[in-house]
Amino acid sequence: MLIHDFIKLTGTSLLAHKLRSFLTMLGISVGITAVVLLTSIGEGLYQFVLSEFTQFGTTLVGINPGKVTTHGMSMGVFGSVRPLTIEDAEALQRLSFSKSVVPLVQGNAEIEANGRTRRTTVYGVGSAFPGTFSMHVRSGRFLPDDDPVAPRAFVVLGYKVKQELFGNKNPLGQRMRIGGDRYRIIGTMETKGQVLGFDLDDTVYIPAARGLHLFNRDSLMEIDILYKEGTNVDKVVGGIKRLLETRHGREDFTITTQQQMLDVLGSILNVLTFAVGAIGSISLIVGGIGIITIMTISVNERTSEIGLLRALGAKQSQILSLFLGEATVLAAIGGATGLISGVVIAQLLHTALPALPVHTPWSFVVLSEGLAILIGLLAGVLPARRAAQLDPVDALRAE
Repeated sequence: MLIHDFIKLTGTSLLAHKLRSFLTMLGISVGITAVVLLTSIGEGLYQFVLSEFTQFGTTLVGINPGKVTTHGMSMGVFGSVRPLTIEDAEALQRLSFSKSVVPLVQGNAEIEANGRTRRTTVYGVGSAFPGTFSMHVRSGRFLPDDDPVAPRAFVVLGYKVKQELFGNKNPLGQRMRIGGDRYRIIGTMETKGQVLGFDLDDTVYIPAARGLHLFNRDSLMEIDILYKEGTNVDKVVGGIKRLLETRHGREDFTITTQQQMLDVLGSILNVLTFAVGAIGSISLIVGGIGIITIMTISVNERTSEIGLLRALGAKQSQILSLFLGEATVLAAIGGATGLISGVVIAQLLHTALPALPVHTPWSFVVLSEGLAILIGLLAGVLPARRAAQLDPVDALRAE
């Protein structure tokens, strides 16, 4: 059978039953649309979380008080025997691989300035905070490298707090109250936006020791270390552990590397992506069953045609290829339609809901189309084998 004849026979058969062919392709199309749409959302979420974490670099290590044995984020001060102190942060700064160290304590307090009062997030941090977390000072300067235990009462305003309290006025040098204590404003920050739900613009920054006093705490919530690039992370973790065990007498702290956080979040998102992909795959299975049904009906309706082809010298392999070709074409066209629909719907969702991250990798597009064709082939095997094995004489006698 010539390729031209093969294509003509396949096309004629599909066009002869337009509605049936359309409904068969629709089953595959809906399945591919669902898989592409759901997986695009899952991949978009993963890319979003990855970008949120890596915007601070990839050489960041967090230390929290309290020893936890499970993977992931620390449970904070629960179970802590000895608090993390500013002195611990100072000792960590002396490690050979330490680029910068930031003690951190966080809370919510009432602030008052320029005749206006509101509540906001207050971060007690060290002077290395902007460089460690890739943030920039807009005007003035950040907290100076004062006496870490008894620092001066300075404050730096986040972009949103500055705009709401002072508008276009220059706040540098003015006084403000934080939780009843007076501070002098020495700087304002560039806008940073939200990071994992935390608005870094709606905040003020004060020295860590004053943060501990403000929130009546004896332990830092976290110490963050930015280590030098090229240093083995196991060496970093080992060095931190040895130093703090020497100071505390035991391992009553939790060290979390950025890679550990990404691995945990990645595993969660992978499960989510697999789950939504599996849901969409149900539609693909339904589409495959539809192809089997339609091709079986087609074999029954075209029995005499098959007999004529065999009488004219067509081989069993050619009959098999003919029906497999029809099933593959149905699945391929349905898959391509589903791909286009899935990508378009995903982009429309992103346009309507800009906060919803959507990302469809091209490799996945190719894989989805290949999956559709594979389903067509598998679904068409049984009807095609049945057609190829028909006896020519009996087929010609069929009405």
